[in-house]
Amino acid sequence: MHTVAVLALDQVVPFDLSAPIDAFGRARLPDGRAAYRIRVCSVEAGQEVDAGPFTLRAPYGLEALAEADTIILPGTENPTAPLPPGVAEALRAAAANGTRIASICVGAFIFAATGLLDELRATTHWIAAGELAALHPAVTVDPNVLYVDNGQFLTSAGAAAALDMCLHMIRRDHGSAVAADAARLSVMPLEREGGQAQFIVHTQPPAPAGTTMEPLLGWLEENADRDLTLEDIAARAGTSTRTLNRRFREQTGTTPLQWLHRARVRRAQYLLETTTYPVERIATQAGFGSPTAFRERFKRVVGTSPYAYRRAFQGAGGDPGPVVAAAS
Repeated sequence: MHTVAVLALDQVVPFDLSAPIDAFGRARLPDGRAAYRIRVCSVEAGQEVDAGPFTLRAPYGLEALAEADTIILPGTENPTAPLPPGVAEALRAAAANGTRIASICVGAFIFAATGLLDELRATTHWIAAGELAALHPAVTVDPNVLYVDNGQFLTSAGAAAALDMCLHMIRRDHGSAVAADAARLSVMPLEREGGQAQFIVHTQPPAPAGTTMEPLLGWLEENADRDLTLEDIAARAGTSTRTLNRRFREQTGTTPLQWLHRARVRRAQYLLETTTYPVERIATQAGFGSPTAFRERFKRVVGTSPYAYRRAFQGAGGDPGPVVAAAS
């Protein structure tokens, strides 16, 4: 039987710990047998582990990692803390023996600290992606995806992306039928539309209060629905397009048109979340030239279609107007 070892270090994130236990624990082979044996490990067998609102006692120590077929690394509340003695060595030894290793959320910091992710693509929770990239420049961090599969080594994004990655591994191990059954038991689609990018809050680069760009940024936000050109924006600022581009980049870190595109996408996200307007109307109100241009720009920035975004994020308090299915 395939053995999955879940490594619980001090201050382990409870969801990161329980998600793989639940996902692999639900997997059943066609004859009804359990597909996986699950072992919760810590630095020492029987050690008490702080899991925030509760403590747990891990039945296995690091020696169990050498016997595992798959090792899962849940995140911890302080992911940049130094690894306990023996952890990096045990993980590197397991990797040398061909063991599959996967991290969940900020568990990628534990993984990266071993050096095993060097020169590989990886992901983590989008809010921690910049810090992971800064601490481990040899790792190519992609904050826009739900998980990255490098073959032997896998990393997942935040929270629920752990289930996406676990279901992916179950499908790799035992086929789509077993994975689909595990997904149904978890009330989870076998494959979700879009990546982690749809969950990222796309804020504009702020201009310091009192800078020359501050009034212009307010005007752009208010007039994002208009068909504005760079010349229109420069005329509003009372300067040449060349000077505008230079000052804009100095004060915001981006260009006027890039800033405007992001403002339009944010407006479209708000309308998709709070109204039932069709895509054509949202494209107009957000300032895109056509529904096609809107869909292309939205997918490029958010990582999924307007229709899929609406399904994922629209609440119950939307506009009471007619419900129109938005084409993806």
